[in-house]
Amino acid sequence: MTPPRPSDNASADAGAAAGALRGASTPLVEAHALGCERAGRLVVRGVAFALHPGESLLFSGPNGVGKSSLIRLIAGLLPVASGTLNVNVPVALSDENLALDTGLPLRDALGFWTRIDGASDLRLRAALEALDLMPLADIPVRMLSTGQRKRAMLVRVLASGAPLWLLDEPGNGLDGASLDRLGGAMTQHLAQGGAIIAASHFPLPLAFTSTLSLDGANA
Repeated sequence: MTPPRPSDNASADAGAAAGALRGASTPLVEAHALGCERAGRLVVRGVAFALHPGESLLFSGPNGVGKSSLIRLIAGLLPVASGTLNVNVPVALSDENLALDTGLPLRDALGFWTRIDGASDLRLRAALEALDLMPLADIPVRMLSTGQRKRAMLVRVLASGAPLWLLDEPGNGLDGASLDRLGGAMTQHLAQGGAIIAASHFPLPLAFTSTLSLDGANA
């Protein structure tokens, strides 16, 4: 594992926003010597980071090195095996496990989750528009393609209003146009003072503030 490093092509606008927001704030999330177990085996240890408003962190590396486990740990779905983790704001998670009622129109299936999240119909509509799903809002979920369902999972995050987004392989199943839309949504979230932690084994359309490379040698 290599320490988090600044992104080489960080956006000047995002950097300025982050700098302005960082001055008087405590971290939205921070970890020290963090360790994570999977199936009783330590898969990641010694992870340290802190994210302030406007900042983003990418967990990179091949499949099986613990990226998804770290995301789920930060979301509160796995226990901390070692070290400390402080999550100081509400989070929204996008992974492969969001259950959508396939018999419902997309808008209604997502509405079930946004009501749980306390999100408004206005937020849901804006999120559907951001990921170009409004034309499909009245289509039953069972008729959506894999990529469209992936975008639907991301819509819940966008609509949630949570300051911290946790995105596990958010680019899987997305075409180029959808990736560009995702990149725009992430950039806007950071500019508004949010933070993002993403896990991916291939590049994403965002100039991340820092990258934590996992190679499996840190378990």
